Amino acid sequence: MLGGAVAVLLLGQIAPAAALAAINIDVMVFLFGMFVVGEALSRSGYLDLLSRRFFRHARTPGQLLALVIFGFGVLSALLMNDTLAIIGTPLVLGLAAQSRLPKRMLLFALAFAITTGSVASPIGNPQNLLVAVNSGLAAPFVTFAAWLLLPTIASLAAAWLVLRLYYRREFSPAAPAAGDPEPVAVPDPALTRIVKCSLAILVGLAIANITASLVTGAIVIPLPLIGLAAALPIILFSGERVAVLKAIDWCTFVFFAAMFVLMAAVWQTGFFQSLAGVAGGTSVPAILATSVVISQFISNVPFVALFQPLILQAGGTTARLMALAAGSTIAGNLTILGAASNVIIIQQAESRGETLTFWEFAKIGVPLTLIQIGIYAVFLGVV
Repeated sequence: MLGGAVAVLLLGQIAPAAALAAINIDVMVFLFGMFVVGEALSRSGYLDLLSRRFFRHARTPGQLLALVIFGFGVLSALLMNDTLAIIGTPLVLGLAAQSRLPKRMLLFALAFAITTGSVASPIGNPQNLLVAVNSGLAAPFVTFAAWLLLPTIASLAAAWLVLRLYYRREFSPAAPAAGDPEPVAVPDPALTRIVKCSLAILVGLAIANITASLVTGAIVIPLPLIGLAAALPIILFSGERVAVLKAIDWCTFVFFAAMFVLMAAVWQTGFFQSLAGVAGGTSVPAILATSVVISQFISNVPFVALFQPLILQAGGTTARLMALAAGSTIAGNLTILGAASNVIIIQQAESRGETLTFWEFAKIGVPLTLIQIGIYAVFLGVV
């Protein structure tokens, strides 16, 4: 992405001032805040502790699979899915070993859960954040929940059903039950206390925005401020601030800054508008299908950056914008290449002796994604 941005600057496709103006500061600030909170959660061990307490309630393979899918699905609506991919992979591998279930099944469950669950929130993934910020939604939390919460729950259930059918032998009466996870101590109590404060700020400000949206029809706290406010306790009061800041994914910030520049240059050429602006190209079914397919080639975040202006020019209805958010996100369930979180999970798993191949992923991901497209199409057409 950086190479593309440098190329368009050197070739004069975009002026330096226009390139700088194209970088969305709101998105960059929010991502920074969420990455700080996510890294501190991982480093403190608090999220791992909460997860183990949560999964302790599973007594059967079906219950464990449901808790992984719905538990991580809910978390992905609050935290960026890439963060959960880093934290969740060693956790589900440990759960699989302890419950004697296939490691690949729980890796699939994690991948599908954090992709699908993130659809329902404007802060669940970067492409949703782009939709929320750039489209000027007055009440993004309420809007995403009203349009996408129910189909997302149904899509999580579909992921559970598809995996249960694919691994049906593991759910036979003779299958081993899930055991109690071994108790784990929080490795950094001081950082954990600060992380709890950050989470309280994040949830509290989100609730304040939701309440304000219901009362006044508009949010009172901008999304970038929510991310920054949640990160401030860690930056100001944690002795681990330097380690946390060093460990966050700075390459992602370079990717986003370069993407804004490159996509602005592409948009100015008019090429993408002529390619995508075909008859019916901005209808809800077309947006869902186009999002899923094209996101396999240019990734979902650049696709949204290019396609959203086209939708706004065509009318920018809420249903179309929600279809863009849903389609570009569940594209990650089709193949490994559809979402960065899939690659992160596989990289983390391979370092621990396990992996998922491209065709294994597609064998389950293709039918699941087709089902989920149908679910979102029905809900977005009915609501």
